[in-house]
Amino acid sequence: MKQIFTFGMFLFFVALFSLQTYAQVDDFCTESGNAPSFDSPFAHVPYVYGRIKLVGFNPNEKFPNVTITLVGSRQENERINISKTGNYCFKPRSSGGTLIIEINGSEITRRSLPAVNGQLREDFEINPNNTDNTKPPGVISAKFSYPINPNTVEFYKKVSEAETNKDNKEAIKLLKEIVAIDPADFIAWAKLGLIYQTQKSYDEAIQAFKKSLEQKIEYTPAWINVAIIRMDQKQYEAAIAVLKQGEEFDPKSARIQQLLGETYLLTQQGSLGAEALNKAIELDPVGMAECHLKLAHLYQLAKANKEAAREYKIFLSKVPNHPDKKKFEKFINKYPE
Repeated sequence: MKQIFTFGMFLFFVALFSLQTYAQVDDFCTESGNAPSFDSPFAHVPYVYGRIKLVGFNPNEKFPNVTITLVGSRQENERINISKTGNYCFKPRSSGGTLIIEINGSEITRRSLPAVNGQLREDFEINPNNTDNTKPPGVISAKFSYPINPNTVEFYKKVSEAETNKDNKEAIKLLKEIVAIDPADFIAWAKLGLIYQTQKSYDEAIQAFKKSLEQKIEYTPAWINVAIIRMDQKQYEAAIAVLKQGEEFDPKSARIQQLLGETYLLTQQGSLGAEALNKAIELDPVGMAECHLKLAHLYQLAKANKEAAREYKIFLSKVPNHPDKKKFEKFINKYPE
């Protein structure tokens, strides 16, 4: 009887601890429409949650458009627009993956997630005055800011609501109203292009990105997205030309170098591809860790297995909990340096 009582008390305290944990997660997840406390404490339902803290931003200026995207290990994407609380919460369909943060359409930082079956908290701190972009927190460049226009503030709020409701038609309508009021708003033009891009309305997307670049020629995100569209259309030489143009305005963009490397590889230009991928790693050693995997694959094709093993080893030093860790370790042990 005593053993039964002891085991019962054990279950009680486990459940109590779990409920306290869920209560904490609820603080983050209710904004995203999730309620972890409604799940069984013993179900181990996975959640990825946390807070994005913006440091050094002028509170009197327009709050930037902050989004976080979870790219799952099976390449499924989920995206959330962040409010001023900074809270986010995902209920992923698979463990592992990558979190990507964008501010005003520009990628700021990304972080690989371990493959765990349960709750995972990942916080970010973003400071525009921080010049070290090799590790979290991420960095946003002030050169891509746009002054607040009181005539479009309410429209932006409605755009955010439309995106949350996944109402692209309404978001497009509102963004067109914004650029009609303020044609110089390069961020609104680029955002319009991005929505068209997600719908694979590539002609409309290209035109919107061109309008963005007419207002601010050095706006790197627009160059990058035009290149991605050309890649999707298998117009690889055109994509390279666009990326090289973007590189002139932002030679320190690791994302541009990553895409250049991938596009060169698709056009059988291995040496140029390897050069660009290595440059991406040099510019952002952690954020561009997956470039090591592309280099490893390139070395394997060239039968340079020891060099490939070295790339896998470096990658695992940066992403130690990758879902394919055992496979990479097996290859490393087979071809030791």
